[in-house]
Amino acid sequence: MNPDLALLHPYPFEKLAELKSGCTPPENLAHIALSIGEPKHPTPGFITEAVIEHLHGLSSYPSTIGTIELRSAISSWLDKRFHLNGNIDPLTQVLPVNGTREALFSFAQVVIDRNTDKPLVLMPNPFYQIYEGAAILAGAEPYFLNCNADNNFIPDFASVTSDIWDRCQLLYICSPGNPTGAVVDQATLTSLIELAHKHNFIIAADECYSEIYFDDAHPPVGLLETAIQAGYPDFSHCVVFHSLSKRSNAPGLRSGFVAGDAKVLKNFLRYRTYHGSAMPPATQSASLIAWQDEDHVDYNRQLYREKFTAVLKILSPVMNVSLPEAGFYLWAETPISDTEFTRRLFDEHNVTVLPGSFLARDTASSNPGQNRIRMALVAPIEDCINAAHRIRTLIESL
Repeated sequence: MNPDLALLHPYPFEKLAELKSGCTPPENLAHIALSIGEPKHPTPGFITEAVIEHLHGLSSYPSTIGTIELRSAISSWLDKRFHLNGNIDPLTQVLPVNGTREALFSFAQVVIDRNTDKPLVLMPNPFYQIYEGAAILAGAEPYFLNCNADNNFIPDFASVTSDIWDRCQLLYICSPGNPTGAVVDQATLTSLIELAHKHNFIIAADECYSEIYFDDAHPPVGLLETAIQAGYPDFSHCVVFHSLSKRSNAPGLRSGFVAGDAKVLKNFLRYRTYHGSAMPPATQSASLIAWQDEDHVDYNRQLYREKFTAVLKILSPVMNVSLPEAGFYLWAETPISDTEFTRRLFDEHNVTVLPGSFLARDTASSNPGQNRIRMALVAPIEDCINAAHRIRTLIESL
């Protein structure tokens, strides 16, 4: 067996199940889950119907690179959304993937050079667990950058020393952040692009939450548009990951894309050809029309705005919690330890949240997830409001 498998940490939801074991929540209260970031709004009907309509394509093997029609639709969406001025080439700079989870993981297997001395993969802390697992199984060492409130939950990149940047081969960033909702500003992205060129590493920008935001006049900035403004219209050293899971409420479709540096994507395509990860034809057809429609995305954002407004009205008076810049999570501070709070909330009120410490790692200075919980406002608004009242009841009883 691969010995690196023993280095993997238990997934957060394994730890959560263990934490909840032995609890007996009240039977008169229906369970409300705010723990998993799985969109629960209905998948738009036109996406579902497109899958059904194109099932006849099952008689043919799909190509790993995807149809030119899908890649062109993705390129057009990127160009319009991030003001790329026609710089994105659907032939060489876009690659469909079966959800960004598998792409974020496999990307490290392509980028990391195991023959170099002590390669590093830098990532935010707390973080999406795939980054850490990808680094470990690619033969690299994860290097955690704490995201604390005093820096608006953005990693303090300026504190990273030159020798660490020299060992860095891959930098994962997540903007908007999971679980914090923080958005990396353009000035910071520009500095990271310059560092990537100076120290020869790749930036993998997980932008899966980019379309869930609250200020229509200021959507989250992206890595590719920043690269153009910084003087790198070829997107060298820059790759972004996007998904239909959050944007279109289609997590079961398993559809996303990777875009950016053509040289990097050429090697990623070569890897994926061997990996056998081509997107099914019906999924490609449904994805094409999903990337061409914005009305359902606008409606989706409005649903989240309503939930955040209602929940924060209930919780803000008793809890240190505020509206994030983007995404569908609340990253709230707890009056007692995050694990005790989570267990009591489930045991006494039948609401499940995720302890922040399960999403982070201990570092020399702290575990930035301690005394925080992640609440995913994905359930129907009535359930979110009900859960908020139960959380407030627990806090007021402490």
